[in-house]
Amino acid sequence: MFTLETPSEIAGTVDALIIGAGPAGMTAAVYLARKKRSVAIVAEDIGGQVAWTIGIENYMGYQYITGRELTSKFEEQVRQFPIPIVTDEVKELRMASEGFVAVTEGGREISSRTVVIASGKRPKELGVPNERRLIGRGLSYCATCDGPLFAGLEVAVCGGGNSAIQAAIEMAQVAAKVYVVSRSPWRADAVVAEKAEGLKNLEKRVGFVVVDVIGESRVEGLRIRNRESGAEETIPVRGVFVEIGLAPNTAFAKGLLKMNGSGEIEVNCRCETNVPGIFAAGDVTDVFEKQIVVAAGEGAKAALSAHEFLIRRG
Repeated sequence: MFTLETPSEIAGTVDALIIGAGPAGMTAAVYLARKKRSVAIVAEDIGGQVAWTIGIENYMGYQYITGRELTSKFEEQVRQFPIPIVTDEVKELRMASEGFVAVTEGGREISSRTVVIASGKRPKELGVPNERRLIGRGLSYCATCDGPLFAGLEVAVCGGGNSAIQAAIEMAQVAAKVYVVSRSPWRADAVVAEKAEGLKNLEKRVGFVVVDVIGESRVEGLRIRNRESGAEETIPVRGVFVEIGLAPNTAFAKGLLKMNGSGEIEVNCRCETNVPGIFAAGDVTDVFEKQIVVAAGEGAKAALSAHEFLIRRG
């Protein structure tokens, strides 16, 4: 996990406040700083989803790089500029006389003339009774972070997309056995699915829903139900990794910005939202495809659009 530091205090109203420090946010910060704009970043951590990505093979310039390594490259480039970075979460974004004000969970108020929202997404929950109680007690949303703790044990990965199957592949290297539980056939890329299906200690449970996580002080099993027959069974696992998708971090902008049915911020080709002066980029938006290279490109576009907006406003 990367630790944020604040290189300098935020003085007055900045030209652009960037919410989020993933590929979109960090790229936007660099582009705006190079335009000699005053910039500030507020984020809970650096890297977002990328920091927990196992391996990346489709980011140009690197045949293979881990998520943490790529995040370090992004951070190193941002640190070349005197950009204040606030370690906090935005709980409210509102309009003000000079532009906008972001209020953080820590009670800080940051004023800016423009805003670039690049807050990304967060893991979706299973929504079963014991889930939250067993978080950190065998239940995790990050195989990269917690996988080594389950060496030699049996675990379950919930989900059938790329992140779930990649997590299963990683866990198969350390766990005694990996069950992959998915509601429907896998949706992972063919090359990823083929690699997983070739693992001897991986067992598929396709067409099953999770009923609950079993355990008192820690995970002792996973109860699942066959969607066709209705039959239930309990898999005796000590670890459960939830990889069923992501939800956009947009709660702070609800009622202010137009969003689609999934809660993603709607933007045009210039990364403009329905509110002049607020731009959005990356996975938090309704842009086609959620990829690192796409997020970085959208971050650059949002920054350039914000810069043009500031020029027009004078």
